[in-house]
Amino acid sequence: MRQYSTERNTAETKIKLSLNLDGTGKSDIDTGCGFLDHMLTLFAKHSRFDLSVHCDGDTNVDYHHTTEDIGIVLGDALHRCIGDAKGIRRYGQRLLPMDEALILCAVDISGRAHLRYSLSIPAQKVGDFDTELVEEFMTAFTANAKINLHLKQLDGSNSHHIIEGAFKALARALREAASIDEDSKDEIPSTKGIL
Repeated sequence: MRQYSTERNTAETKIKLSLNLDGTGKSDIDTGCGFLDHMLTLFAKHSRFDLSVHCDGDTNVDYHHTTEDIGIVLGDALHRCIGDAKGIRRYGQRLLPMDEALILCAVDISGRAHLRYSLSIPAQKVGDFDTELVEEFMTAFTANAKINLHLKQLDGSNSHHIIEGAFKALARALREAASIDEDSKDEIPSTKGIL
């Protein structure tokens, strides 16, 4: 089963999310933050995961709790969709150009969480979105997806392009890593026999 739906309600956010790894990139996104909506929509498109996210958060404060909590829920959903990891390719990578920005992303769906985040975003805000929240999202997502994620900015000066490049690179790397390898579809991709 490579799809999962869930709801998570706290005093700060109410999130309803569904994820299907074997989709076509359809999305239905409403987070209360236009820039985050844009990032999650393109994440779905480039991963070809079907993704629905609806969040009612304390955006009157800022977008911190909304962004972090969506990272938590999306990461957990990915982990549950992967299940025992039988047949997945496990590793994925993407070197992605976005105009002047160049982003390297590498993913290992390992069952162990580790993030190496090397983006240098020059602006403090894109629209009304605090750019420091990109790292908060990636931290929450990585921890709950239980993956190794390396994000490295090789070039770039436009904050929007850097962030968009990172989300697209992540999507493309995950698309590869989570895909089923027909040559080993009944195997766990580890010598340990478990991930």
